[in-house]
Amino acid sequence: MATRTDVAVIGAGIVGLATAYSLQRAGVSVTVYEAGEPGGGQSAGDSRIFRHAHADPRLARFAVRSRGLWREWGDDLGAELVSLDGAVALGPGVDEKIDALAEVDGVDARRIDAAELAERLPILASHDGPAMLDAGGGSIHASIVVERLVSRLGDALVRDHVLTVRPTGAGTVEIRTGTRRAEHAYAVVCAGRGTASLAHGLGLSLPIRNAAHVRVSFDVAGAAPSSLATLQDSSGAFGEAAVYAAASVDRTRYGVGIAEEVPVNDDGRSVDPDALQGLAERTVAYVRRALPGLDPAPVGHVHCWVTTLPWGDDGVAVWEHENVALVAGHNLFKQAPALGGVLAELAAGGALPDELRPSARLGHA
Repeated sequence: MATRTDVAVIGAGIVGLATAYSLQRAGVSVTVYEAGEPGGGQSAGDSRIFRHAHADPRLARFAVRSRGLWREWGDDLGAELVSLDGAVALGPGVDEKIDALAEVDGVDARRIDAAELAERLPILASHDGPAMLDAGGGSIHASIVVERLVSRLGDALVRDHVLTVRPTGAGTVEIRTGTRRAEHAYAVVCAGRGTASLAHGLGLSLPIRNAAHVRVSFDVAGAAPSSLATLQDSSGAFGEAAVYAAASVDRTRYGVGIAEEVPVNDDGRSVDPDALQGLAERTVAYVRRALPGLDPAPVGHVHCWVTTLPWGDDGVAVWEHENVALVAGHNLFKQAPALGGVLAELAAGGALPDELRPSARLGHA
């Protein structure tokens, strides 16, 4: 069968969409295969946090590259994709984060007092502990990003599930889906939870750990504030050791999550529903204590699988097998523009940067 397009992208989450968008902008033909709703898996929800602070300075520099591309994408797609409200972090590690970011060019991060904290995050309860502002951070308008990228893809998006990815030995990659067989010059697999099984078909064993997570959305009580920064709270001051939150595009909603995962059951395919419910209830309880500017009655839930690598929650890597690349990691939404660009260059004949090879352990905590 003749090659349908130059590159196959398996998975229309944010990394797959970013890869396909970068390929299209470079004039490379692409087909994106997605079994479900584009952006409906690990990329689901209205918003995500953009932040520069990472334990691995290489990943912080990668975030700087992505932040510039988010601006470029916004110009091209005709929408603000990352808010200008900044990213707030609370907790004893603030000074360490500021010191680390001082070594990264292009980042404006500084400690803020209680008065500025209240201005940047008016829905937060009174807090006079250590606080940091990453001025270049903010809420990624995730649903808008996905909508605009899917619109750009047009007919390049194929709604079908991929069963196998196989190099043919003749310079192409065979893709078998539920209803078709196609060949492409290259394939990029960014299928989230499905990546490991497709890799297994290639003889690769990827060290991906699967779990589940819940994020809860709340209405802002009263009028939308003029500023609503994202939040990372590791202070413990409000009863939880690790919480994150981001705002909707109009600042009328705030999505809040406790940074814990629900383990997969022994069957490898399911999770305990009571554990998910317990995590959601803890999130509501946190909102009542920490975020009095929100109505504590949930207005939305996102339940999703998460995939992490053994060297850290922000870990990311790309595996190569002949003319197939497979990417895995967690917390990748903010890094998608730079990561998608790298994958597009690789699919078009470029080389994989050493920092993204598994041996580099990018995102090591």
